[in-house]
Amino acid sequence: MAETRAPWEDRDGVRITRVRPIVTAPEGVALVIVRIETSEDGLVGYGCATFAQQFAAVARLVVHLAPLVVGRNPADRGDLVRMLHHSGYWRDGPVGNSAISGIDQALWDLAGKRAGMPVYELLGGRVRAAAPIYLHAGGDTVEQTLDEARAILASGVGHVRIQSRQPGLGSYGTPRWGGGYPDSPYPDGWDPRQYLRATPELFRRAREELGADVELLHDAHSRLSVREARTLADDLAPYRPFFLEDPIPPEAYDRLPELGAASRVPIAVGELFTSASAAAGAVRRGGIDFLRVHVSAVGGLTPATRLTALCELEGVRTAWHAPADVSPFGAAANVALDVASPAFGIQEGHVYSDAAVEVFPGTLQPEQGHLAPSPAPGWGIGLDERAAARFEPQPYAHERWAAQVRRPDGFLESP
Repeated sequence: MAETRAPWEDRDGVRITRVRPIVTAPEGVALVIVRIETSEDGLVGYGCATFAQQFAAVARLVVHLAPLVVGRNPADRGDLVRMLHHSGYWRDGPVGNSAISGIDQALWDLAGKRAGMPVYELLGGRVRAAAPIYLHAGGDTVEQTLDEARAILASGVGHVRIQSRQPGLGSYGTPRWGGGYPDSPYPDGWDPRQYLRATPELFRRAREELGADVELLHDAHSRLSVREARTLADDLAPYRPFFLEDPIPPEAYDRLPELGAASRVPIAVGELFTSASAAAGAVRRGGIDFLRVHVSAVGGLTPATRLTALCELEGVRTAWHAPADVSPFGAAANVALDVASPAFGIQEGHVYSDAAVEVFPGTLQPEQGHLAPSPAPGWGIGLDERAAARFEPQPYAHERWAAQVRRPDGFLESP
């Protein structure tokens, strides 16, 4: 197609010359990166487009969208992102938003590099030095979970998400084992009633053994009904969780105000939002204490800045999604938002492996329980494509597991 042109003159002649996806999996999880090259020698930008479960579709869509931005000035980020958002007519799916996110974040990287500033300064500068994080502890037994938690606390992290293994291949955040219900139609099932009995005991032990000052978090991973979520929140309240994450599925989010009003435990949701407007509507309706969107899934840093501003106005705090299926560029975007926003609450953390750091030199790593942004222009992170090529992603890993997440009677459960 012919190059698209802006209906205005720009102040310089810098142009986008090439846009391409790069897919790599240094930790076994597929990461999708967008690289934007420009007419200025050596000026390239990188962004996170990671939708690990459907990485090939996202990469293909980046290729499809590339001609829409080639030839444009990278400074026209707002217009370019809006154009891409409307280009497919039907909007707000995770594949499309992830592809747009990669381009959006790469344009922010370019903007920082052109200005000689880190991205957080483009967002208004710091309101805090660094973002406190939480890490995950999950073991075969309560004892193993608490041992992992102690190791995390010893590293300087003061917030720990605790999960302990339940029977079934659907056990979340822990090692998995089948055969827990040998007399059931599906012996490898996961039973919410067992989970609701075991989780308060995990918290009782954690509070007793780890002390009163540790901040404890937990992820129900969208598997409970509203009534079950209220029961769990009531049972956990005496142990003062920092928050209960994703207690109900997104199909039930219209009842978040009801759940929030009834719960004495702060509620964190948003990992499964694939639309910034849907996330904004949920914030406005109430019932959310922490918003946890996956920034790539809602279209990138640009819509996330608007959600952050809304959270500040509504008294909601942010806790951006950031486990292994967020690339170091996506993690840097999270931290830029964290340090620049008064709405910040807590940042999910991940300690990247040596392999990931080799692929992404400059990767942010926790220090004494905090993540600090790079002072370098843009994200301050690079990409070694030769190293990236060594780590080929494997398709269907998540899908194969998700197909096994069932209750003992065989009913398919949320993964």
